[in-house]
Amino acid sequence: MRPEFANDLVRLVPQLRRFALGLCGNADDADDLVQAACERALKNADAFVPGSRMDSWMYRIVQNLWLDSRRRSQVRGTAVDPEEAGLHDHGKGARVAEDRMMLDHVFGAMDRLPDGQRAVLTLVAVEGLNYREVAEVLDIPEGTVTSRLVRAREALAGRLMPKGARQ
Repeated sequence: MRPEFANDLVRLVPQLRRFALGLCGNADDADDLVQAACERALKNADAFVPGSRMDSWMYRIVQNLWLDSRRRSQVRGTAVDPEEAGLHDHGKGARVAEDRMMLDHVFGAMDRLPDGQRAVLTLVAVEGLNYREVAEVLDIPEGTVTSRLVRAREALAGRLMPKGARQ
């Protein structure tokens, strides 16, 4: 393994964590996903092609691990953490509870998106990748990125818009 490899990987962790949080919907699962992705990357460092984009390689590892875990949970069922099931503002006031409810609402809406739409939306909206970069990371055509993003945004808007405001 090249000495720069580990340093480059460490620099990517904040980006990977944001991506994982967008996919998983909660910080604990996102952290576990990033840790598993980093372990896999370190184990398979020889497979990384020097000079290529490490961020694309890592995004793909994160997405593949996430998809694998989603498939496993469909077979086994979803585990529920009682601590995360409740709304806790830890004495910070009503605003924190409202923010948490909205974030839970957004994550719930994102969770109902098809996996491909969710990955595209997270890479564009959270990570700030352009369509070409998303297409490279996910190994799909740019047109597919565009259509998935449009469908994801429409679905989220429909789910997040107040009932009285829907047309």
